[in-house]
Amino acid sequence: MLKKIGVRSEMMYAAGVASIGLTFASWVASYFGERAGTDRADRWGLFIGEWAPTFFAIGIALRLEETQPSPQDLEAPAREERAEAYRGAEMRNPVR
Repeated sequence: MLKKIGVRSEMMYAAGVASIGLTFASWVASYFGERAGTDRADRWGLFIGEWAPTFFAIGIALRLEETQPSPQDLEAPAREERAEAYRGAEMRNPVR
């Protein structure tokens, strides 16, 4: 769905890197701006810091989508060859 609306893997990687910087910035802003102590600054930093792995994971998923051909992109004979190979493997290794 993200691919259909134009989101690319590079955008997600950039968002991950940006969220790492935003984590540091929010920690510093909370620590020096609110004077609420290290505990509150740590909470802000951790809250925003948890976004980075999500952005990187979405970026990896999008990269896989970008590099793998979809079944619709394959020509009909190639689809049939892949289907036959799958059926042949299924016959050799039946699921019990």
